[in-house]
Amino acid sequence: MSLERPETIEFAVEANVATITLNRPDKLNSFNRIMAAEVSEAWSTVRDDDSIHVAVLQANGDRAFCTGIDVKEGVWWYDLNIWNQTDPGSTLGPKHHGVWKPVVAAVNGMCAGGGMYFINEADIIICSEAATFFDPHANGGVVSALEPIGLLKRGVPVGDVLRWALMGNEERIGPESALRLGIVSEVVPAADLRTRAREIADGIARRRPVAVQGTVRAIWEALDMTRSTALQNALSYTHIGNPPPGSARSTFHLDRPTEVR
Repeated sequence: MSLERPETIEFAVEANVATITLNRPDKLNSFNRIMAAEVSEAWSTVRDDDSIHVAVLQANGDRAFCTGIDVKEGVWWYDLNIWNQTDPGSTLGPKHHGVWKPVVAAVNGMCAGGGMYFINEADIIICSEAATFFDPHANGGVVSALEPIGLLKRGVPVGDVLRWALMGNEERIGPESALRLGIVSEVVPAADLRTRAREIADGIARRRPVAVQGTVRAIWEALDMTRSTALQNALSYTHIGNPPPGSARSTFHLDRPTEVR
């Protein structure tokens, strides 16, 4: 497998921004074992390549961003020893791979069930006026736990998360409700979605990368800490990531963003 010729995604880097595009539109961009592996490699590349400052996550096709796991291809983790089995969707998210570079997710069409793995760990989520979020697990008599916990982590109220998880296909969160609940931070026409996502990414990419990554890491780690511990952790990051006053690294030139590492 190589990101030079991936089967299920497209991967490109331009002007310090990596773009990951889910590319199974005929399967509603559902993920299979190959996609999980290719997405994992993409996140590792984003993490390790210092020329990449920001990532955009999007999907091809008009119908769906992602509809979860491809059930027609079957599951692949049950062939492992029961004690070695892991959540098949956990590798889809950037934070699982230690990616502290900002991720802008652009959602168009359906984002169902396991599709939430992609966006629950994104930093900025925007959607089109055609976006809809729902959880089909209940319709199939399947426990829904991992995806809704991700929504809780994002601060969506527990009552709304339970309603989303328990009412199945009949409970669809549209773009305005997603904005109200804080799932997304902006709604735009479908024709403008990719352009707007790229505008956001380009704006962030011009900032000092070390400072941006320290900010992202401090905020996400705070979600698992008490307030006092989070503040102490964040203070240490300001010491690590901020250059001493008056040093050569203290000035970041916006027209030459790659000069400062």
